[in-house]
Amino acid sequence: MNLLTKFTDHIKLKNGFTNQHQFLLAVSGGIDSVVLCDLFHKAKLQFSIAHCNFQLRGAESERDELFVKELAKKYEVDIFVQHFDTKAYAENNKLSTQVAARDLRYDWFRQLIAEGKASYIVTAHHADDNIETVVMNFFRGTGLKGLIGMDEHFQQVWRPLLGIRRKEILDYAAQHELQHVEDSSNASSNYTRNYFRNEMLPAIAQVFPQVVENLLKNIARLTEVELVYKQAIANYKKQLVEIKGKEAHIPILKLLKAEPVRTILWEILSEYNFTAAQVDEILKLMQADNGSYVESPSHRIIKNRNWLIIAAKKAEEISNFIVVEAQQKKVDFPGGSLQFEYDIPASHVTISADASVAFIDAHELHFPLLLRKWKKGDYFYPLGMQKKKKLSKFFIDNKLSLIQKENTWVLESNKRIVWVIGQRLDNRFKLQPSTGSVVRVKLISK
Repeated sequence: MNLLTKFTDHIKLKNGFTNQHQFLLAVSGGIDSVVLCDLFHKAKLQFSIAHCNFQLRGAESERDELFVKELAKKYEVDIFVQHFDTKAYAENNKLSTQVAARDLRYDWFRQLIAEGKASYIVTAHHADDNIETVVMNFFRGTGLKGLIGMDEHFQQVWRPLLGIRRKEILDYAAQHELQHVEDSSNASSNYTRNYFRNEMLPAIAQVFPQVVENLLKNIARLTEVELVYKQAIANYKKQLVEIKGKEAHIPILKLLKAEPVRTILWEILSEYNFTAAQVDEILKLMQADNGSYVESPSHRIIKNRNWLIIAAKKAEEISNFIVVEAQQKKVDFPGGSLQFEYDIPASHVTISADASVAFIDAHELHFPLLLRKWKKGDYFYPLGMQKKKKLSKFFIDNKLSLIQKENTWVLESNKRIVWVIGQRLDNRFKLQPSTGSVVRVKLISK
């Protein structure tokens, strides 16, 4: 079966798209997106083109833009072009170039959708891209979802070539004599994806020649496994969760008989913004005294006799809690924003007296962190002191005004205050002679 027939059959069988829909194709000018354009044209689907000029490769970026504009003329379709100062955005937000480009690209795509330019964004991701994603996710330590890879449909993004091998795309381009431009950075293994594409997967193929085909089969199997998993979790939730008004009630004895209890409990709790790191804490809660509870940014789970009760917190409480995940680069909160920089060698750090910057021993941090307003009873060990001090006493000693007190936030790790934001680091988190890796946190005030 030729690629065009496979493409059109897939649309009819699985997607139900017709020539009444308007699609916005993300086109770089590379061979994948060029073939995508030709398939849409020959399938008589209405489309326009969106091209991002990230201004990262000088004259080559300008060449790509001109090529895509000519492509739009060839197919007689509308084209939207956006220029980004990607380097500045990456530096300002402490992001890698790849992540910055992705964020900029999809933010613009969503804007075009919101402006009514199209109903769907279409990308040229194919099966080999998905394989690379799955392998990267495996080494990152993601769960079942990460081992399935990309979704063909995600919100308003559609990836119709996800079941197509790159060899089929190359053969189609050669057969139809389609011109394209080559991104010179694809040959470099400095980028994570390129390293897996150019170095790791070819090395594995030397030992397991069928690695790509086997991974595609695994993706198909695990996609079906996820369906079974979701069905099983839905059944457990139906058996274990009783909704009473605005609360969710879980019978402890019944929950403890469920297997595997940790996974089932996590699937229930994730809907209420609890983190995977809190599951063990909530398992201990079942043996705790009545009235004991564990909090997420939006909910409390309370032990009440033989029940766990999940209840929403008050609106004013919710606004005072923000979860900070591992490797998160920026967090906005009412007092401004925090910018995080990770994996800094301690030997490269020069500590200053700037109260808006905290250098923290990475070994002492346990993610996710909690960014919250201080509350009565809070205490910490002020930098340079071996004894704990209540924050209320710390504020008095430092002559803070009532407004300053009310606007004080703290960064918390595993129920220990790490930093009274913009004021004092906790002594337990300071850099030591043994410190290897450092996390730098900077407060950007409003």
